[in-house]
Amino acid sequence: MNKDNSKVDKGLQGNEKIEEAIATLQSQSTPELLAHALTVIRRRMKEQGQLIIAVEPSPLSNEMNVHGKNWWVAFTGFDEELKGGDSVKSTFLTDMDKLFQSALTVDEIEGVIINPWNRTIMLNKRLISIILGTADN
Repeated sequence: MNKDNSKVDKGLQGNEKIEEAIATLQSQSTPELLAHALTVIRRRMKEQGQLIIAVEPSPLSNEMNVHGKNWWVAFTGFDEELKGGDSVKSTFLTDMDKLFQSALTVDEIEGVIINPWNRTIMLNKRLISIILGTADN
């Protein structure tokens, strides 16, 4: 059954395809299903898809730090974000391609976790490079 996307931010519309691909991958983890999930994420990125990124204020400065110790945390929709209760302090929408490109340039992180509470996929820098089409063969 399709969700009513009329009340969803335009950049998040279609992200349910990512959730479905991740759920399939979680039920049967194979290289083929991983490739499918990465392809779905790439397609959403090329459609100017967005993710919700979790941030929290840095106690030592006026800068914002992305939530998570070694991984940035992002969500496909507000429903996924809310599954974590009140652990997320603040969020904003970001373009997938910009998030992934930024993740590759920050040495202190391992990658991006999408939907850490439910339909989870951990995209390390190698997987992000594959999504962006910049991976070495």
